[in-house]
Amino acid sequence: MLKAIIFDMDGVIINSEPQHHRAALRVFKRHNVPADAKYCASFIGSSTEKMSADAIERFSMPVTVEELLDEMNAEKKAVLEEEGYQILPGVTELIKNLYQHGYYLAIASSSSVSEIEHVAKTLGIKKYFKKLISSAKVNHPKPAPDTFLLALKELGVSAKESVVIEDSCFGCRAAKAAGITCVGYYNPDSGKQDLSTADVLLESFEGIDYRFFVNVHSRSTGQPVTIANTKRLLIRELAVDDIKDVYDIYKDPDVRKYIPDISEYLDVEMEKQAAYIRNVYSFYGYGSWGVFSKTTKKLIGKCGLENLSIDGKEEIALSYLLDSEHWGFGYALECCRAVFEFAKTQLDISRIVAVIDCENKRSIQTAKNLNMHMEKEIVYKGRTCFLFAISLS
Repeated sequence: MLKAIIFDMDGVIINSEPQHHRAALRVFKRHNVPADAKYCASFIGSSTEKMSADAIERFSMPVTVEELLDEMNAEKKAVLEEEGYQILPGVTELIKNLYQHGYYLAIASSSSVSEIEHVAKTLGIKKYFKKLISSAKVNHPKPAPDTFLLALKELGVSAKESVVIEDSCFGCRAAKAAGITCVGYYNPDSGKQDLSTADVLLESFEGIDYRFFVNVHSRSTGQPVTIANTKRLLIRELAVDDIKDVYDIYKDPDVRKYIPDISEYLDVEMEKQAAYIRNVYSFYGYGSWGVFSKTTKKLIGKCGLENLSIDGKEEIALSYLLDSEHWGFGYALECCRAVFEFAKTQLDISRIVAVIDCENKRSIQTAKNLNMHMEKEIVYKGRTCFLFAISLS
């Protein structure tokens, strides 16, 4: 169960990396050191102290690490006084949303404790964070896991109960080394960071809320994500253990009549579905989900969204099937309406289509009951079909 979200600060809460680079380059210029922006960028996610020590050794600077670090910090302060903090769009709203939903929040940064506290107070977000953690308190900064391990200890949570948000290669590596689910935040001002070790990448905080992190955490820990909880149904991502039950539904000739053939061999089908579960849900955020009866707790069908090329156009299509025992009781309407609601509120999808065989009167009526309108007749996979569509905007 997800309990805590740990934020990096520089490049995640504030867009400070360009300011840090400008400050460092001013200091290097005063010392006639030929360091450039690329050199500074190589330390993103690490600490100013580590960069200072490296610069002294690499460029034979006649100062101590403490002296250069003091000079760097003073110059950073001067730049910030000139420019102010540049908070990233949407991050304040996200922090408030996570706090309101009861999650423990921490900042775990390579900046000093005083810097972290000053940023949090200046931005008015300190009250939302349970702990403020600096790499200065550990022996080994990022990419070592020490900073995040300290954050876990201070928060009183385990790695399996947490998510880290990081914008740097070192930060992502540190999070994974600590055994924590990692969201890699792509910040173009953080340089060309290798975020490949992150579990998922995020390009903007705008429109993101706690549900995004619950889903990322669930997938990274092998737990199917719940999509909807309706009056009679639970709709969630399929797990490998569900595949045999899906296969049993496909065995019904009435179910197979209007859908593409499924493999006659269960082991082949299970292998295909296992690959689908591993790759599709996390990549698109949607797919074909399992429909479970709340009464029996059993799988009774599938529903969801898939990407299809239809009549020369890329579309997001509604798909569903139920075992024949559950036909005629409104279950199709119930699960499809839940899919539409999820698509609109969680995925920001504005148009959904459905390809329905012209002879499939039951599904045609369901589409009409969903307020989908018939756009045209098409030939799809060798069959004459109707293309229905609905606008969710």
